[in-house]
Amino acid sequence: MGLSFDPALLADFARFYGFHYDICDPVVLVRDVRIDMERGLQGKPSPLPMIPSYLHPAAQTAPEKTVIALDAGGTNLRAARVRFKGPGKPELEEIQKSPMPGTGGRISAGEFFDQIAGLTEPLIRGAAGRSLEGIGVCFSYPMEMQENGDGIAMAFSKEVDAPEVIGKAIGQELRGALKRRGIKAPRRIVLLNDTVATLLSGLKEIPPDGGRNRGPDKFSLPGGPVVGCILGTGFNTAYPEKDIPKIAFHSEDAPQIVVCETGNAAPRYLGVLDREFDATTKHPGSYTLEKTTAGAYLGPLSFHILKQAIADGVLRFKRSAEFAALPGLQTKDLNAFMHAPLAMEGPVGEFFGGDELDAIRSFAYLTSIITRRGALFSAAVVAAAVERMDTGYDPFTPVRIAVEGTTFMIYRGMREALESYLHVMLNREKPRSYIIAPVEQASLFGAAVAALSG
Repeated sequence: MGLSFDPALLADFARFYGFHYDICDPVVLVRDVRIDMERGLQGKPSPLPMIPSYLHPAAQTAPEKTVIALDAGGTNLRAARVRFKGPGKPELEEIQKSPMPGTGGRISAGEFFDQIAGLTEPLIRGAAGRSLEGIGVCFSYPMEMQENGDGIAMAFSKEVDAPEVIGKAIGQELRGALKRRGIKAPRRIVLLNDTVATLLSGLKEIPPDGGRNRGPDKFSLPGGPVVGCILGTGFNTAYPEKDIPKIAFHSEDAPQIVVCETGNAAPRYLGVLDREFDATTKHPGSYTLEKTTAGAYLGPLSFHILKQAIADGVLRFKRSAEFAALPGLQTKDLNAFMHAPLAMEGPVGEFFGGDELDAIRSFAYLTSIITRRGALFSAAVVAAAVERMDTGYDPFTPVRIAVEGTTFMIYRGMREALESYLHVMLNREKPRSYIIAPVEQASLFGAAVAALSG
């Protein structure tokens, strides 16, 4: 016999175990992130390392510029020739794709960079007669950024087996690999991570007025700054910073993009089930906030909480014991169920019967609480970046928040809740003008914009 749907009971369960969003003070959340940001910028101990990128977001790029953009991360390596024809979105002229070097077995450093050069070569030759301004490389693995725009590889995920590449300067090695093929590389090869690429892509893709159609610009007003946010498998943000004491950087006119690594933030509002789940992950104690909001963890975390609800008797259905005995629950399967729970299909829906509507309601209700808390945490991080810049008051130049990631785009309830919380946070004391929008092909377009820097 199932239980009737009782939202008050379910909410009390969430509060008892410390994962209900209504026990969180948004003001305190934003303040805590701001404090950690400032400590990281000063080089003091902080969960947010605040990594300098040595890149400056340029509001304008001269027309008729051609660059090469590379996206090295995940399963595939992508390379494109990109042309800037004016102030609008860059144009992909030609794109090449191959498996990411090292995903098919161990390779040497020489083989690694030769494969990248091999994919890049036809794009450079195809630009014959035009001057290439630079190469931008979005490298979605840990690296130590250098002041000259290069980056030193620090680690790879388990999918890439190229240990000799660790410790090498990626841009310098790529230049050498192109030279061995008889190709002179452009003057500048710039490395950046995917969060910086998202920011730079938003700089070109989101109109300076946020797409609000203010009409002909008779006053030549500049666009507001851009914050980059990735909410997909992982979570991170980047923004332009005027003061970075730990590297003695200060510039009012040319701020430098800083990568916050905000997935590692440690929100104070975590409960016992969060800590239990964290202990089961590969890196306990790290990326605490990411484990409450990103796609790599939302399914497994929700599963851990739902199992406790079954054990406590607040969630019950005929096959609940079988569900709780599953080895795990992937985020994509939970999301598919949440988009169509009454269809009762897939790895989650198959556990419910047609006469268990109240159980389905309870399951969906608890899951939505977890989602909303993740959205609240994410919004606090973005709001902290906007507050840190102390901007967004001019109604004609909104702060542009560029977002990439499937969790933001397709995870049921995440985008709506995040945008709702962000509105409240950014307008609490006085109205701020901002626009939040997804960007496409962010890694390639962002790398293309970076190639024009310097």
